[in-house]
Amino acid sequence: MTTHAWRREPHGGGGLAARLNWLRAGVLGANDGIVSTAAVVVGVAGATASTGAIATAGAAAAVGGAVSMALGEYVSVSSQRDSERSLIELERRELEDDPEGELEELAGIYERQGISPETARQAAAELTERDALAAHLAAELGIDQDDVVSPWHAALASAVAFSIGAALPMLAILLPPPASRVAITFVVTLLALSLTGYVAAWIGGGSRARAAVRVVVGGALALAATFLIGNLLGRSGVVV
Repeated sequence: MTTHAWRREPHGGGGLAARLNWLRAGVLGANDGIVSTAAVVVGVAGATASTGAIATAGAAAAVGGAVSMALGEYVSVSSQRDSERSLIELERRELEDDPEGELEELAGIYERQGISPETARQAAAELTERDALAAHLAAELGIDQDDVVSPWHAALASAVAFSIGAALPMLAILLPPPASRVAITFVVTLLALSLTGYVAAWIGGGSRARAAVRVVVGGALALAATFLIGNLLGRSGVVV
């Protein structure tokens, strides 16, 4: 009977779970775009009233952040994909080397889930006859060999989500009159963060109010810090 160094629990409704994970990743990516871009533009606005300087800094933050998010997601998901492929190949070799032992292992998994020994053995035999590799991957590792994650899709989704989030503070800082642009950006950013925090908690099943407050407080601190630093630099004459 084989023991793997790493396992994932079997799961049901994998399609729904995967879609929720993608949605949650998109919400968090948008949240990062909102916070990081808003902090940059508010900081620059604290130092100078130049719309060109604010727009340039915001665009650089939005593009650089999106690329960074995409690269990070690509590397992370590539590692996950390589691990999944390695586990699939390992399971394939084990089935070739010890099919009877693997059959007993599969029946044992079903027994531990509450199925009677006779039924577990019958189910394992029938699933093995149909597609032994798929049965073992699903029961032992929660992997679908036809649904291995794509790093390119993850990278694109991350970049798009970040860019959507970054667009909000950019519009909030550039469209209003200079006298009110910082205040409006604060309000718009914090409202958007409360929404992303709420949605992320709803997807994850956590406390929505607590998550929204946590994200809003963190965002407010980031904006206040960058605005203060920018304002100090502007008053000192370092930024013209």
